[in-house]
Amino acid sequence: METQNNNPNPNPHHRNSLPSSLPVWPTIDGSLGLSEEESVSYARRFYKFGFALLPLLWAVNCFYFWPVLRHSHSFPRIRPYVVGSAVGFAVFATVLCSWALTFAIGGERLLGPVWDQLVMYNLADRLGLTSWS
Repeated sequence: METQNNNPNPNPHHRNSLPSSLPVWPTIDGSLGLSEEESVSYARRFYKFGFALLPLLWAVNCFYFWPVLRHSHSFPRIRPYVVGSAVGFAVFATVLCSWALTFAIGGERLLGPVWDQLVMYNLADRLGLTSWS
């Protein structure tokens, strides 16, 4: 007696031929988020507004579209904007940290007499805002 196996997947531990690591949704909130068409529009807007001196939008773009950034072969229409945002934010963060560390470590020794005009803690004294009379 031969028994027939009606199970279409004889090996239950074997996965489909489709890679399960590719995301189905382009945003971190999955099915509650945006469709792919809306995502292209939002990713493009975040990317462009980042150049308008709002580089934190680049960080938001990278965070919100993390599945696109994480998987290199997914959502090719959205990916250039998200990768561009990641590069833009990395450059912005590097410049900002370099400037802050130069100010904090170098201070008056590095900048000389210009230091008094650059620091903010004596700005209230210069404007006369510290006297209560």
